[in-house]
Amino acid sequence: MKCRFCSKNIDTVFIDLGSTAISNAFLSIDAINAKECIFPLKVLVCDNCFLVQVDEFQKKEEIFSSDYVYFSSISDYWLEHSKKYVEKVIPQFNLNSESLVVEIASNDGYLLQYFKERNIPVLGIEPTNSTAQIAINKGIDTIIEFFDEDLAVSLSSKKKADLILGNNVLAHVPGLNNFVRGMKILLKPEGVITLEFPHLIKLINKIEFDTIYHEHFSYFSFYFIIKLFEFHGLEIFDVEELETHGGSLRIYAKHRENKTCPISENVSKLLKMELDAGVNKISNYIGFQEKAVEVKLKFLSFIVEERMKGKKIIAFGAAAKGNTFLNYCGIKSDIIECVVDDTPVKQGKFLPQSHIPVVSRDYFNDNKPDIIIIIPWNFKKEIIEKLAFTKSWGAQLVTYIPAIEIY
Repeated sequence: MKCRFCSKNIDTVFIDLGSTAISNAFLSIDAINAKECIFPLKVLVCDNCFLVQVDEFQKKEEIFSSDYVYFSSISDYWLEHSKKYVEKVIPQFNLNSESLVVEIASNDGYLLQYFKERNIPVLGIEPTNSTAQIAINKGIDTIIEFFDEDLAVSLSSKKKADLILGNNVLAHVPGLNNFVRGMKILLKPEGVITLEFPHLIKLINKIEFDTIYHEHFSYFSFYFIIKLFEFHGLEIFDVEELETHGGSLRIYAKHRENKTCPISENVSKLLKMELDAGVNKISNYIGFQEKAVEVKLKFLSFIVEERMKGKKIIAFGAAAKGNTFLNYCGIKSDIIECVVDDTPVKQGKFLPQSHIPVVSRDYFNDNKPDIIIIIPWNFKKEIIEKLAFTKSWGAQLVTYIPAIEIY
């Protein structure tokens, strides 16, 4: 494999999670007995630029298909996070009715709707028809395409963007260089780019290996992001550490020639923290596999013991990270009976590979499980509140990353 940034041959393994199905490839009842495609989920690290990455075993067009099942608006927490972002950046960058805000991977309009409410022109770019149509129905101008350099050239000939944003999209991009070049082309001379993505250092420190799946082609340190943007004539001028998705970064970037945005001391502080942690040393990436195995074995020990006691065990939230974890652990429906999920398009289907059924919250009308495994642990606060009613019969709510916690 060649590094998708610097093209160097790479062979240092960060973690090998075996062969798994695509995490969002939910199965209908008609497909449950058909042959299922599985692909290696081996993560490598480049010893030249230190980008952590998987190979593109399945093309992005196949992963992000027209019937994509992840809808950002399903989470109240994520909507509130998005609204706060909009309220912050409008005055910060003097956005108004003459501006243009472009969101890459705009999903169902979860964020752009808040700009639209303030009469700020928006454009969403979203490759999945299932989510884009919802945004269009909200009156949000949306292009149903993958963002790349060619699209950026076409759009910039009409109007360049004052703000380009992308939340949790950069990891989904196999062609990183093409993608960043496209943002530079589309950005006004004094425009700003903001991107949010899970922070690799948090993934390592908190053993968040379940956030690894085929949709995520790369995993980023701040050290690498600086390299990537500098290579394409862009400069990071600020960075924020966020609690979302187990620990994320929000970066602020501009054209190198743009002198209107001073460089925040946050940039040097975070870079120093990463360098002190060994982000540019290959030894820092060795040993992660053993930590993941320990998490797996402790979870299996817990859940098998509880199942042998006759406990009724289900899960909540059919998130992609759960499919990575359950398939790595080899868990099937004989241990976890079902997964309750609030997303209508997932209900009535089955998780990939494990074939655990996905059901609606109506399940609780006739069933009182003893243990509920919270799969999207990054939203555990919101989910614990949603499931507070299960305490009436003494249900235990459980998370497993980085260690088992019972609520």
